[in-house]
Amino acid sequence: MIALIIVAVVLVLIAIYVVIYNGLVKSRMYTQEAWSQIDVQLKRRTDLIPNLVNTVKGYAKHEKSTLAEVISLRNQLTQVPSGDHQQAMAVSDQLTNSLKSIFALAESYPDLKANQEFGKLMEELTNTENKIAYSRQLFNSSAASYNMKLQQFPSNIIAGIHRFKNVEFLTVPEAEKAAPTVSFED
Repeated sequence: MIALIIVAVVLVLIAIYVVIYNGLVKSRMYTQEAWSQIDVQLKRRTDLIPNLVNTVKGYAKHEKSTLAEVISLRNQLTQVPSGDHQQAMAVSDQLTNSLKSIFALAESYPDLKANQEFGKLMEELTNTENKIAYSRQLFNSSAASYNMKLQQFPSNIIAGIHRFKNVEFLTVPEAEKAAPTVSFED
């Protein structure tokens, strides 16, 4: 009778261990999948940039420095190692700021603003930027859930045994945290 109770307790402990371990693996996979979503959107944006640059070139010949910066940052983003999330996001943030300069060019060049191809590309890039922002939020939510499991008892014990590591959150650069100044004065 005692042997049966011991076997039952051992089986229950093994079952709990397996459930916790699988929960940690599942959480880690959700975090990796969330990063993959960011990666997909970054790739989509880098694929759209050459078309946008070629469209703008015809209208804004003397804006070569802005276009060169966008192309350079695009190329940097394609060279970032796949596991370096922080560097990828830093280059991505710089690219976003450079793209804002191209968006502003449309205001200076009415013909460019009226170009349907430019309008479609701008819409695609805007949608992609929104998807990147959403994907970043999803990644941080997944990372928070995963990191909590790594710290909660009893999963923290199993996480330590199997060397599960915390995932860093994606952060906003300090320069982008400042509220923009809006002025209606001339």
